[in-house]
Amino acid sequence: MKVDVILGLQWGDEGKGKIVDVLTPGYDIIARFQGGPNAGHTIEFNHKKFILHTIPSGIFYPEKTNLVGNGVILDPFIFLKEINNLADHGIDATANLVISKRTHLILPTHRLLDAAQETLKGAAKIGSTLKGIGPAYTDKIARNGLRAGDLLSPGFDNAYQHMREAHLRYIKFLGYETDSFTIDKLSFDEYERQWLKAARFMAKLRLIESEYFIHKSLAEGKKVLAEGAQGTMLDIDFGSYPFVTSSNTSVGGVCSGLGVSPAHIGEVIGVFKAYCTRVGSGPFPTEQFGEEGARMRDTGHEYGSTTGRPRRCGWLDMVALNYSIMINGVTRLFMMKTDVLDDFPVLKAGTGYRFDNSIADQVPFDMVNDAMEVVYEDFPGWNSPLQGLDNYHKLPEALKKYVKFIEDRTKVPVIGLSYGPDRNQTLFF
Repeated sequence: MKVDVILGLQWGDEGKGKIVDVLTPGYDIIARFQGGPNAGHTIEFNHKKFILHTIPSGIFYPEKTNLVGNGVILDPFIFLKEINNLADHGIDATANLVISKRTHLILPTHRLLDAAQETLKGAAKIGSTLKGIGPAYTDKIARNGLRAGDLLSPGFDNAYQHMREAHLRYIKFLGYETDSFTIDKLSFDEYERQWLKAARFMAKLRLIESEYFIHKSLAEGKKVLAEGAQGTMLDIDFGSYPFVTSSNTSVGGVCSGLGVSPAHIGEVIGVFKAYCTRVGSGPFPTEQFGEEGARMRDTGHEYGSTTGRPRRCGWLDMVALNYSIMINGVTRLFMMKTDVLDDFPVLKAGTGYRFDNSIADQVPFDMVNDAMEVVYEDFPGWNSPLQGLDNYHKLPEALKKYVKFIEDRTKVPVIGLSYGPDRNQTLFF
């Protein structure tokens, strides 16, 4: 057996969680392979809405195993809040959840560091979610991090205090004032107290050697779906650097984040919106600043599920989409939020970047370049609601042509689309 993959092809917020939830019945194990609580995977069904930050999106199927992989970074406080929120809705997330012992922990002082570093950048800030993601990954790479398995060690308290003091010394060196700083409306001291309580709870969960677990499961013929967070254009290596996240959001992160070889990667399903959005700072070539962008935001309820910040909105960027498909070896495409464009009389898709008198169809190294202009191709809108459609043949002809354009330009089949937030508002071709 091989590991199939779901990942985002834009700047995150593509709707990956919904598709993972929809596909979960066909798999035995759902495994998050990177990212942390900066993710916000929204899933709706039975008139209920759930936002998952760390827990894999297959958690609503009690017969399926959900794995938090070693490539993930985990904040015990946020993690316990997720578990308790699910419990309030009658869902026991601990029953079918396992966590890699190699998963790194986000400490309370990582969140202090995140705020300090973002503040000091001033106008050059990257738009961090302030969840401690960057500092936690920094400690991981610097070989200073604490991992989930360390919670089982009698030396954990000493190791925690050592890191805490080192972080506070550095924050003081930066000149950042922490007295009035709050985390999730809590004082730092209260947050730390609750964090330690959550860490003790987490130590009682099923902490496993996940790389052995994955390989044993594959050998037994079990089907594994790897779930990514954020999007390829936020990848630390291949995204719009430095306005990126701190992990590999592309398919390579599956190998390092779960401990599987490239030979064990099966289908790679790339998820993208029918248009584009981005949260925070950084280049966004097809961004629309006028009425069209505002309509996309309002109709699509484009506000961050983690931060609540309004998302920047714009037309589909085919140059960036093809780049992401190439990087990931995408074998299937799934288009999200198609219904948001129902009432647009004319659609646009960026097909090239103009620099001076030349047009490029590649994502440049310096995507921040202000001299870059987008070349667009226009399409007639379908101007009709998509609700209630149950097969491809009932789609408006204009939408079929839009889908075919995407398939022709990417050389990858579109296997379905989403036309609403509920899991039932999904159409497979």
